[in-house]
Amino acid sequence: MTFVFYRARASALPAAIASVVASAAAPTGAHAQSQLVASLHEVVVTASRNPQPLSAASAHTTVITRADIETSQAPDLVTLLQREAGLQGTQNGGLGSASTLFLRGMPSLDTLILIDGVPQTKQDASGAVSLEHILLDNVERIEIVRGNVSAIYGSGAIGGVIQIFTRAGSQEPSAHLGLELGPRNTFKSTAQVGLSAGDTQLSVGLTRLGTGGFSSVNTEQYTFANPDADGYHNTSSNLTLTHALSADHRLGLQWMQADASAQTDSSYSFTQSSDIQSSMSALGQTTVSSDNTFGRWRSRVHLSEQSQRDKFVQSGSSNSVYGYLTRTQTLRWVNTLPVGDNWLGTAGLEEQQQHVDTNADDGTPAYDLNRLADAVFVGLEGCLGPLTMQLNLRNDKVGSLSKDTTYLGLGYSLTDALKLTASTSTAFNAPPLGYLVDPYAGNLLLKPELAYSNEVGVQYSVGKDLIRATYFDTRVQDQLVYDSGTSKFGNINRARITGLEVSYRASVAGADVQASLTGQNPVDETTGKTLARRAKTMASLGASKPFGALRSGFNLRYVGERNDDTTQGAAVDLGAYSVLDVTLAYRYSPQLLLTARIDNLIDARYQTVYGYNQQARSLFAGLTWTPKR
Repeated sequence: MTFVFYRARASALPAAIASVVASAAAPTGAHAQSQLVASLHEVVVTASRNPQPLSAASAHTTVITRADIETSQAPDLVTLLQREAGLQGTQNGGLGSASTLFLRGMPSLDTLILIDGVPQTKQDASGAVSLEHILLDNVERIEIVRGNVSAIYGSGAIGGVIQIFTRAGSQEPSAHLGLELGPRNTFKSTAQVGLSAGDTQLSVGLTRLGTGGFSSVNTEQYTFANPDADGYHNTSSNLTLTHALSADHRLGLQWMQADASAQTDSSYSFTQSSDIQSSMSALGQTTVSSDNTFGRWRSRVHLSEQSQRDKFVQSGSSNSVYGYLTRTQTLRWVNTLPVGDNWLGTAGLEEQQQHVDTNADDGTPAYDLNRLADAVFVGLEGCLGPLTMQLNLRNDKVGSLSKDTTYLGLGYSLTDALKLTASTSTAFNAPPLGYLVDPYAGNLLLKPELAYSNEVGVQYSVGKDLIRATYFDTRVQDQLVYDSGTSKFGNINRARITGLEVSYRASVAGADVQASLTGQNPVDETTGKTLARRAKTMASLGASKPFGALRSGFNLRYVGERNDDTTQGAAVDLGAYSVLDVTLAYRYSPQLLLTARIDNLIDARYQTVYGYNQQARSLFAGLTWTPKR
């Protein structure tokens, strides 16, 4: 069955969902995206777990397609995401350095990352997913859902959800090879192959990235640090295999691996200028899935294991080696069933087995812990005339903690193009195991974060043009933080983040235009101070336009002033900055594409973390070869 929407009206959403769910060949994962985008124009699944037109999502949602990724030529995931409304990134230097994302002023710990539907939980003392090691060459699509959605996805989804879909096979065979070169001995080589044989489809990808790096640490701010260049290497691979047993039943296997090594700079005063710090990380994920349709009932089962092994080495004035292994096994069962003509019901179960263990050779006490996290969730979405509604309820049990969360989203279509939105929701985040038991910074008295959010918005959508403005008010009780004064993890009694975010995508005079503007006020209500490293103002503007075989583009992003803490806990101010990146791509032949980009064209000198400089102006050139089919 093919269901065609050229201009998706909000009032037609339930019929679209019901038709897709009832489709005899309903595909799963990233493959579902390529099938559904063709039939429903622009489709998202993350906002409610079910496919729906982007313009019909009740939460403020944006999509980054494979074409967007290739056009942007973004060097890494964090750079790409910072161009979107409400998102701000920080990095302790260049490629491969520790990276975090703030979504609506909430830190990485409160932004849930999904890869092909699998939650990326990290139970060590960092608690944050290593976004710096996820390479874009293996990514097919990214969906960003802003706001409290714990009622859909559980712990950690206070700021929102970022779902990454890896590349998948297609009916037609495909292949491409790519090479990019840049300063500081930087190179990236990539290969991707897609095959199909009858009802079986396969996609395999491999990327190798390396750089000699630069010295990111500012020795005027940290005089005891080693000003050596900080190199980085990453080998990433992915495989997706799907097989249709019949029109109603499909099996899937997804596997990904990233092995990274990096040299880092220490900001701690006990190190010497000759000391060398390095790290090694291995990220892996395996998922097997079964997608089955029984009449009008669709049932999806996923079993996955996601892990990360980190090793940190200090050599010089003192020698030490320590590391973490964090692993989560997840079993998820999701069911959808149309209820009448205009409603769709969702119900499911999820169980996670969370694990962390650590080791060190410097006498630091080790720990080896497991925790069970269970959940049951239900949802209902549909319409009453021009009014659409999404309701989600969920109960999570994380260890001895039990929490109920809710989400209610509404949309009212004033016209085919103009829609008002509103939502109210609750969310929570359980402390990672490392936050509780780390021998130096752990705190067994930590409380879970609790969040309450209300938002209202307006949306205008015609064809490919989509503009959305959302005002949000999020209150967080017992926000988890690291207190540099006590060197322990603790809770902020009350934090509140209010703001207005605007996202805009359109086709103007043949150019693809993207813009965003965020004004927010992230405050610790106990002290009245602005939360660390959060900017109150962020903006971006980008455009890309073809001129025959040549395509040129640019992206300009601005981040306002922020405050930060030094290693010794002293407060400092970080100045506002603007970064301009430009790109060129020339289609030399149907098989050969030549690319070039200049990062930081105006050579801005700035820091996203106190003491760590960012990349200076840099020129990169590459080519992509796509064989004839």
